[in-house]
Amino acid sequence: MICPYCGFSESNVLESREAEDNKATRRRRECIGCEKRFTTYERVENVSLKVIKKSGKIEDFSREKLERCLEKAGWRISEENRKKMLDDIEMKLLNWKGVEIPSKEIGMLVMDKLKQIDPVAYVRFATVFLDINSVDDFKKLLVEFKEK
Repeated sequence: MICPYCGFSESNVLESREAEDNKATRRRRECIGCEKRFTTYERVENVSLKVIKKSGKIEDFSREKLERCLEKAGWRISEENRKKMLDDIEMKLLNWKGVEIPSKEIGMLVMDKLKQIDPVAYVRFATVFLDINSVDDFKKLLVEFKEK
């Protein structure tokens, strides 16, 4: 840790304690170079996920947007189950190999979860996500769903 007074790069930690409702660690330090004391705070930083849209445009991941999609498709699913689904999907995204995730992959995760919980919600979501706009494509979706 660099001393804010002299710029020396080494310090001793004199005291550590939790701060900000256990969301940060407060450390009291003493600079080895000038012996002045200063305080630092250590916080967990959230990973900033990016979504690569079909058009190639990149935008910030929005949990709220995903939540609205799940509400529209799965309005019959209890709020508790939707929240659990949302948490599971978000955890998979946070554990993704990179911070940029194609929207297609997010959609597939949503479809997998919906398929397990509510087949009607799955069909509703898949119809929009897969851009199904003909009766034949809709029939094909239902046949594939029944086969799996």
